[in-house]
Amino acid sequence: MTGMDWGVATWGLTGLDRLGVGLSGVASALPLLATAGAPIRDPTGLDPTRPGFALLAIGVALMGACVGSFLNVVAWRLPRQESVVLPPSHCPHCGTRLAWFENIPVLGWLALGGHCRHCGAPISPRYPAVELLCAGLWVAVLLATPPLMGPHASPALGGSSAGAAALSWLGGGPIDWWLVAAGWLLASLLLPMVLIDLDHLWLPEPLCRWGLVLGLVLTAIAGYRQGAAVGGAQLLDHLIAAAAGLLAMEGLSALAEKLMGKPALGLGDAKLTALLGAWLGLYAMALAVFLAFLSGALLGSALMLVGRLKRGQPFPFGPYLAAGGLAVWIGGAPWWGQLLGAAFGGGRL
Repeated sequence: MTGMDWGVATWGLTGLDRLGVGLSGVASALPLLATAGAPIRDPTGLDPTRPGFALLAIGVALMGACVGSFLNVVAWRLPRQESVVLPPSHCPHCGTRLAWFENIPVLGWLALGGHCRHCGAPISPRYPAVELLCAGLWVAVLLATPPLMGPHASPALGGSSAGAAALSWLGGGPIDWWLVAAGWLLASLLLPMVLIDLDHLWLPEPLCRWGLVLGLVLTAIAGYRQGAAVGGAQLLDHLIAAAAGLLAMEGLSALAEKLMGKPALGLGDAKLTALLGAWLGLYAMALAVFLAFLSGALLGSALMLVGRLKRGQPFPFGPYLAAGGLAVWIGGAPWWGQLLGAAFGGGRL
């Protein structure tokens, strides 16, 4: 189980409300990477002021929307212990297999008017919302400043003069597709976990476990590409972060249980924090968890004030952890450290 209960928040929302509450943290956490008078530059080598970046972004958004369509299937079937591959996509009400054009992300839902063309049952607007969110996250990853790659990540493309010219037209420099693909994978792992947590107050063990393993494997590969010293130090940092995240969240839950008589966090939240530690490292994970608690407290308090949450009921905390992790991946730990330090009247956190 996963969830959060600080004694001041409850969960009494409809499914669509839950989507808004959980995913609003993801959308609002995406950082503004631009600085006045200067183009956005980041380790991926992309510059959105270049003429070809719009075409690249459109292509990436289309791929992200398609992945989001599949993640909708994962979020629906995994809690029901169904295969995510077979049977093919079908209406959950009448069981009729969907035609290819009905599966087109966003446009298929719009063309059907939000209803099954066979039985007329309503199709939740959550489906196109998730597809659009995944598309936006995939584009945002193009401009990410993630901590995974270490201090001396080398670009993956741009060796030939022709390739360098094409890449300059796209983004102003060689693109590190390794770094971009890692971000896409992280976003695609976290999104179904958010949806499942919103629906069931549960974070699936397989996604937590394999997400942690993938984070450590990618960390090792990324680090050792830059030399044994960098690879060893980076892998150790991420291993410590994963262990510290798991133990800290479990300890916090146990302490709350002792003080309040019930756990404040679920075991799934601790495992998700460990996953973030494997991907982000110790400092960046700490920032992500801080953002999660801050956004959860602010939104929970606001919902209490308007009467949407009642005292003592749990609500899913996984979406806030996922939003914090993606925000730090996209904006970069230094950017968030400086922003939060300035916000709280001090130096960099």
